[in-house]
Amino acid sequence: MAKKNNTAEADNEVGPLFGNSNALTSAPEIKKSIYDHVVHSIGKLPSLATKHDYYRALSLAVRDRLQQHWVATVLAYFEQDIKVACYLSAEFLMGPHLGNNLLNLGIENEARLAITELGFELDELLAAEEEPGLGNGGLGRLAACYLDSLATLERHALGYGIRYEFGIFDQEIRDGWQCELTDKWLRGGNPWEIAKPDITFYVNFGGHTEYYRDDEGKDRVRWIPHQAVKGMAYDTPIQGYRVNTCNTLRLWSAEACESFDFQAFNTGDYYAAVNDKVTSETLTKVLYPNDEPEIGKRLRLAQQYFFVSCSLQDMLRILDILEQPPQRFPEKFAVQLNDTHPSIGVAELMRLLVDERRLSWDEAWDITGRTFGYTNHTLLPEALETWPLPLFREMLPRHLEIIYEINARFLASVREKHPQDEERIKRLSLIDEHGEKRIRMAHLASVGSHSINGVAALHTELLKQNVLKDFYELWPERFNNKTNGVTPRRFMVSANPKLSELITRTIGGEWVTHTEQLRKLEPFAEDAAFRKQWRAVKQANKQQLADHVRKETGIELDPSWLFDVQVKRIHEYKRQHLNILHIITLYNRLKQNPKLAIAPRAFIFGGKAAPGYFIAKRIIKLINAVGEVVNHDPDVNKYLRVAFVPNFNVQSGQLIYPAADLSEQISMAGKEASGTGNMKFTLNGALTIGTLDGANVEIREEVGAENFFLFGLNTEEAVRLQQQGYRPYSYVEGNPQLADAISLIASGHFSNGDTEAFRPLVDNLCQSDPFLVFADYADYIACQDKVAGVWADPEKWTRMSILNTARAGKFSSDRAIREYCDEIWNVRQVSVTMQDRTG
Repeated sequence: MAKKNNTAEADNEVGPLFGNSNALTSAPEIKKSIYDHVVHSIGKLPSLATKHDYYRALSLAVRDRLQQHWVATVLAYFEQDIKVACYLSAEFLMGPHLGNNLLNLGIENEARLAITELGFELDELLAAEEEPGLGNGGLGRLAACYLDSLATLERHALGYGIRYEFGIFDQEIRDGWQCELTDKWLRGGNPWEIAKPDITFYVNFGGHTEYYRDDEGKDRVRWIPHQAVKGMAYDTPIQGYRVNTCNTLRLWSAEACESFDFQAFNTGDYYAAVNDKVTSETLTKVLYPNDEPEIGKRLRLAQQYFFVSCSLQDMLRILDILEQPPQRFPEKFAVQLNDTHPSIGVAELMRLLVDERRLSWDEAWDITGRTFGYTNHTLLPEALETWPLPLFREMLPRHLEIIYEINARFLASVREKHPQDEERIKRLSLIDEHGEKRIRMAHLASVGSHSINGVAALHTELLKQNVLKDFYELWPERFNNKTNGVTPRRFMVSANPKLSELITRTIGGEWVTHTEQLRKLEPFAEDAAFRKQWRAVKQANKQQLADHVRKETGIELDPSWLFDVQVKRIHEYKRQHLNILHIITLYNRLKQNPKLAIAPRAFIFGGKAAPGYFIAKRIIKLINAVGEVVNHDPDVNKYLRVAFVPNFNVQSGQLIYPAADLSEQISMAGKEASGTGNMKFTLNGALTIGTLDGANVEIREEVGAENFFLFGLNTEEAVRLQQQGYRPYSYVEGNPQLADAISLIASGHFSNGDTEAFRPLVDNLCQSDPFLVFADYADYIACQDKVAGVWADPEKWTRMSILNTARAGKFSSDRAIREYCDEIWNVRQVSVTMQDRTG
């Protein structure tokens, strides 16, 4: 591979880093490094340094060791003809870095000893880390798992996203209501990131275009923007598990091209002097601005274009360093669009290649199509992004022209195949002509990508049948399934060390990177001594969660009870309100029959509702209101408790997943693309109660129908019911238990007599019930009664729990990433060596 001479010079400059790396990971060396960072990086006397200072110093010491691996990884890229996976995502919900990096480097014991000798405990420093708020839920967490697996599998990769100054909001519960607080995750600094002021790109907005002829007499287009901002890179090293590969998460922060206007200042206009800086930096201020008002839509579109443009310009910069022509772009980079947010990349790469690099349209389109892959993450039509055409024209005039040209050529090819089918043409067009004209971003991604994948087998089939049916009929070869996965390093080894140690003692440690090895646990489900150890681990994890719940909420939970858990984003289709109806049904049974004895159960909820989502926030209030009544009723609270854990995130998830006995995956069939929480619970031995939705289908296939509590309508039945004319209130009339539960809510029993508090929620269910809560209620209650029956037999429950873990190996993100690399990206494994480069 061709490379510039200064790369060889850089080899010599970094050489000493590679000598005797084992010595650098010893406890004395780590201790010395921490001490040095306290003094030199943080600027404190060690005797006056705080716990947070020592957290930062330890993090910097660990980052130093990551950077040795990062340098070796980059050098391997420069020295070999390697293709890189570039993962474009608006979210990266990374979770805390310190514990994960200690685990992946294999130096947790050394770090623990070093920090103890400095007068602290490692666990208290781990707790001091502010979780990066760069994601909202499953989309961002999946991206983080994939980065972990890419590094662990030794596949070179770059994650590209946005460095949001304020992340997803911090959630507090006040009087049962969700309150949103600013997530100031950067207030104490971020020791894991490295600012790269030398890696910056200009991103343009607005203005107009003009046509001209270049010096070869070819027609060209020049974009004359109204505004430009500068994107600067911030890099975070992503270390693989017990390998030398350390990849990069590159996040872009917006800043003004000129942050201070001396002329305005000197004329007395002090606000104007810094106005450009304030306006530009607003671009990356907050994760997911409210896009209901026009200003919110404008900012969200600007965010998406900003990070995609910076990322693609960065890839072209790397090509230039390698002295490679733009024609080699698809041979060097596989760019994956994580949902529709980065799909503007199709038009942007065309602009960069045609306008900036002066390639012909046909050559640029060939490069673009071979570069991009598109992952669809939703079956909800409202979640498929579209942009009002006037707004798009105003902000990105050149891109609208490019999209028009893509659309014209695309529809011409469709007409050749379907000459008389204008309805099909309308459905496939990149422009939605119904009412206000809008740009269909999922269509743009589909037309501009060589691969289109869903994230669970059912989801992919529904894409083919419904959401992207016309595209599937046009290009069936582009469609494939890549079922999601989660990293076992974070969600088993880090989150559940007791279970991980038990598994490793029993079958060896190879399962951490080869989760198919978990199948070796199956025979031990019949071993009474092993089942006893399994229950002891679960009990210890439940005690740990109970302590956390008491600290956060004041609610006492008994770890001997069944822990029934539903933690995920609060949304009607995820049907937390169906879970609440079960709680109220049990409450009514106990109140109506004081002599009734049921299996004691703790219901644990967590999750955030979008700030503007009225019904979802009412659901949170109802959960807390029911909990308030249940937890203080002496007739009931010896059998039932309800707790809502505030501010659910990766950190709290690592406490909750290992402690769950029952995992609630109860979305309406046909609505959840995949889910990954379901996988985390299953890997940690929770049994699932769920519908045939998303990855539940595959989880049930893997663990066995006999080890899964199935209820509810399937997708076809749900669609048929809605098409036939669903009358939700008829289910209330025909089911006394449901009628009693709804009546209790409507009467104000859970709202201090206020009959208006939950009227919107009750009316929504009784009049429309868009996600078939009432239709699935009776089957759900019957299934929950089966759960209680199995829980009464601890040996049977434990067998089922062991088999769930043993058979969940498919749901590792390592398996998913192997499939992406081998079947879509053509990104091969390249081992990184840490040879001495001092010669």
